[in-house]
Amino acid sequence: MTRVGNDPTPEAPPSLPEAEIIRRFAQKEDEYLIARTRFTYRRTVRIEEFGPDGQPAGEYVMVTEPARDVDGKYFEKVIERPHSTLLHLYLRAEDLESFDKVPLFPLTSGQLAKYDLKFLGRELVDEVDCYIFQVKPKGVERSKAYFDGIVWVDAKYLEVVKTYGKWVTDLGEMHSLSGKTFSLFETYRENVDGKYWFPDYARSDDTLRQKDVLIPVRVVIKWTDFKPVGATPATPTAPAAAPPPVGAPAKP
Repeated sequence: MTRVGNDPTPEAPPSLPEAEIIRRFAQKEDEYLIARTRFTYRRTVRIEEFGPDGQPAGEYVMVTEPARDVDGKYFEKVIERPHSTLLHLYLRAEDLESFDKVPLFPLTSGQLAKYDLKFLGRELVDEVDCYIFQVKPKGVERSKAYFDGIVWVDAKYLEVVKTYGKWVTDLGEMHSLSGKTFSLFETYRENVDGKYWFPDYARSDDTLRQKDVLIPVRVVIKWTDFKPVGATPATPTAPAAAPPPVGAPAKP
């Protein structure tokens, strides 16, 4: 991980109170949340099933990029025809849309009051010295999901470089596919344009149960080719039709 910060030589903050560290990285999250809307990118979603030998047995791949509809609302536009060799997972359009609904910047300044953060210590992430904070929602709701997990914050520049956790409501954990699959995600950040730290890699491993058979499954989401919007002008585009269901239904 090559480190490029927004400040030339920021104050090294072991002496900073925890509350000040949290306040500063939340301000960076505010900045990055807004800045990300000014970039295009390519997002690749890869879902894999594994056989008894631990080798990939089937996969589904979908590639999208951000676009705007006629009302100016962002959506993920499919730019490469999805293909699937999955044997067990059956994907519906709403399953795939679930990946669009997970906030990538959960701890903005406006959200801090809804969480309890506890300092856990320090750890290296790709040779970057990081503070570790445990994040717990103070309460949960039916209509809104809250982050429950861990964040790693660069100890020098006070920016989030990694998160690991799940999203919860008063009904329990949110899952991305098949009702009970993919709830815990590990997400890494990438420095973009020498200023912003955007998520560029997210992964979740789980197990699909069919009768007495356990099938390891994995989803990996990658964001690549970040470019300022002005570098690749685009006209507003109506949402493309949702991709049809793919894969095979679970065997009885």
